[in-house]
Parts: sequence; structure tokens; C-alpha cells
Amino acid sequence: MMRIMAIGMAALLAACAGGDQRMAGEAEPNMSHVHMGHVLTGWQDTPEQMGLLPTAQAEAEVAAQHAGFAASRPDDLDWMKLHVGHVLHAIDPSVEPEGPGRGYGVRPAAQGVAQHVRFAADSEDASDNVELHAMHVETSAGNVVVWSQRIVELGQQVQAASSAAEAAPLVVEMEVLTQAILAGSDADGDGTVSWEQNEGGLAQAAQHMQFMQEGEGMA
Repeated sequence: MMRIMAIGMAALLAACAGGDQRMAGEAEPNMSHVHMGHVLTGWQDTPEQMGLLPTAQAEAEVAAQHAGFAASRPDDLDWMKLHVGHVLHAIDPSVEPEGPGRGYGVRPAAQGVAQHVRFAADSEDASDNVELHAMHVETSAGNVVVWSQRIVELGQQVQAASSAAEAAPLVVEMEVLTQAILAGSDADGDGTVSWEQNEGGLAQAAQHMQFMQEGEGMA
């Protein structure tokens, strides 16, 4: 019995050694590219394991659609409250757990984008190209987080409102913010939307992720 166990252990050790040899022959992954992949193509806890940026964009489309629905009937408080709840679900399901969104939320997805693009830039193998565009993406994603927080505050005020007249202007601001999340905002009125603070949204984050990919020869 002991001899059989010894033979088995020897075989296991040999197999492990062989595995180590195979692993040693493999190239180390470029960790900045790995984190770019988390932003663009796949992350472990998103719906269908989508990338964090496509997840944020999908949720933002739902939020913008229902903000538009809410704003379409400014004299109907119940209607506004219904669709504001749907907006809140798409922005952050921890605030409103039921709704037509994907169940992940713009705010957590945008936070993930900012976090992982920063991981990409801070990786030892990050190129100047990654570091440059990571700052642009991180800033735009940070704007989305701020706007999402404001939408949550406004939505909660709508839900507490006692009249349509009280709720309607809040809903209008929510609609404007959901559009900013999707496409950015021309905060300085110069006719263009940049990646900068208070301007860049998910469209600008996606644009600079594309620049980053192209610079890395990945697109």
C-alpha cells in the first residue's frame, strides 16, 4: 500500500513539474492589455461577462430611454415616478432593485472602467500610449460616476414628490444627465465635447479606448 502511494505521489510531482515547465515556456501576459480587456471585452461579474464599458453603455441606453419617457408627461406624477424608478434601476440597482435594466448599473460599471483603466496605466508594462489615454478614459468615466450620483439624488426627490409640478423639473434634469452620460456634455460651450472633467461621457471613454487599442496594435 505504501509503495502504491509513493508511486502515485511521484507521478503527481512529475506532472506538476511538467506543468511548470510548460508554464515557464509561455510568454508573460501584458497586464496593461489584460486590464484593457476588462474594460472592453469581458469582466467576471457583469451580465454575460461583458466588458465594463459596454455594460455601462447598455445600462445608460435604458436609463436615457426611461428618462425620456418620464419627461414626456410632466403633468402625470405617477407616470414620472414609474419611469424614474426604471432610470434608477439602470443607474444603480442597489438603489432600485427592480426594473428593465441589466441588473448591473451605470454607476458601478463606470467605477469599474475607471478602476481598470487605472490598473492598465499603472502596470509595469504600460506604454506611454496606455498611460496617456487611460487618463482620458478615467476622467470621462469619473464624470459618469458623478452624473450618476446626481441622477440618484434627483430620482429619490421625484419619488418623494407630492405633485407633478414639483417632480417635473427634476425629471428634466435627469433626462439631460442621462444624455450627458451617453454622449458627454459641452460644459464650456465651445461647440465640442472633450474627454475632460465635466465634459466626457461614455462616448468619449469609448473613443479613447479605441485610440488606446490602435496605439497598442490591438484594433
